[in-house]
Amino acid sequence: MVPPGVHRPRNVDWKRAAALLYGDWGTSKAYVIGLAFVAVGFSSFPIILAVCLLTAVVGYNYIIVCTHFPDGGGVYSAARQQSRFLASTGALLLVANFVITAALSGWAAVSYFGIPTHHAPVTTMVLVLVVGAMNYFGPRHSGSASIWLAIPAVLVVLMIIGLSTPHLTTIYLEPRHEDLSHTWVAFVGVILALSGVEAVANITGVMKADPGSPPDKPSVKRTATKAILPVALEVVIGTALLGWAMLSIPKNFAPELNAHKEDMLRYLAEYYGTLASTPGVGSVLGIVVGVVFGLLLFSAVNTAVVALIGVIYMMAQDGEMPKQLARLNRHGVPFIPLMIAIGIPILVLAMTKEFESLAGLYAIGVVGAITVNLGACTFNRRLPLPIYQRVLMGITFVVLAAVELTIAKTKPEALFFAMCVLFVGYALRAYSHKLSGLQTLTVTRGVAEMVTPETATAL
Repeated sequence: MVPPGVHRPRNVDWKRAAALLYGDWGTSKAYVIGLAFVAVGFSSFPIILAVCLLTAVVGYNYIIVCTHFPDGGGVYSAARQQSRFLASTGALLLVANFVITAALSGWAAVSYFGIPTHHAPVTTMVLVLVVGAMNYFGPRHSGSASIWLAIPAVLVVLMIIGLSTPHLTTIYLEPRHEDLSHTWVAFVGVILALSGVEAVANITGVMKADPGSPPDKPSVKRTATKAILPVALEVVIGTALLGWAMLSIPKNFAPELNAHKEDMLRYLAEYYGTLASTPGVGSVLGIVVGVVFGLLLFSAVNTAVVALIGVIYMMAQDGEMPKQLARLNRHGVPFIPLMIAIGIPILVLAMTKEFESLAGLYAIGVVGAITVNLGACTFNRRLPLPIYQRVLMGITFVVLAAVELTIAKTKPEALFFAMCVLFVGYALRAYSHKLSGLQTLTVTRGVAEMVTPETATAL
């Protein structure tokens, strides 16, 4: 084992970082458009476009976040400059998100591969173990696997868009039927397109530094921008065009669209493949899409595990968790966080018997973490942000805070899950502080500003 305090190697280039990000963020289009159709039917196109717009804005905000926090940790690094307690809250919300992401994406992946529902939990546990074995040798190797999984997924999306382009129409689009409050709830219900963006901020600590940046103050602005930008464009444009393709199918197919809300892309490939050729060709294309997106969902499990390791490692280095959690194996991977990152999703799967139960817990963690991250950056006057960046980030924070409150109001089971994670996390944090001899004191702002992280470490 490598002792704590040794920095993890920066061996993840922008291509591998983009593949890791796409492995989570890119899966959103597989279910977001289906959820939108179930919510408001053929009047869902404005909601899909609104989600795409918000996704693009959040993606831009995260380029800024990655620029100012090159050592990883995501929301934890951003919020700890404001409050260690706030940082722990954001990190725990992120832990909740990554746990459910790993479990849910794994379950969806084995379902795409045709595994019967009653065998899905056990098969998903095996899949999570495989991901853990891959990451034992470091994110560089798992990132290489992610590249080979992301490439066919992008090609499949382009294929579906190409097949549907001659048939795109606005004739079946409908105006909004419900009041604005119902439309807002429907918008919140498909906000899962944001899932995965926080993951990239957690792996900046292993990204290759920009050429010429000093080792003691590394910069990853170029690497992060090149990783986030193409993925954000693909997710935003791809989701919008695929949503339009879905809503270009005649209304008499509405029952089939509702039935395929979880594998909408597979259905689109079958439908438009049949129009372009024969039913046999459509069926083959559906199988191909099922396999490719099953592999992409497998990649999402990998991204969640990598990001979860990064959060726990950052908290351990900062004294919020036991220092033993910062020890690295000979491949530069924190060993105990790796065990936690595969153990907790397996425990959740052992206690969950229905896919829908996992889906209901999904959004509250990631939206909460992104909200804390952007809010902390907005109100952090020590960050040298241009006024336009700070204003845009503040507006995004307000919108996401409203989304988080709506989720808490409309999905009580998600609120209960988040509160359980926070309660257990706070208890472990307090216990760790007690073991470390740490004590929380109330001092004036002037005294607090005199104590920097470097000063605290020296003491």
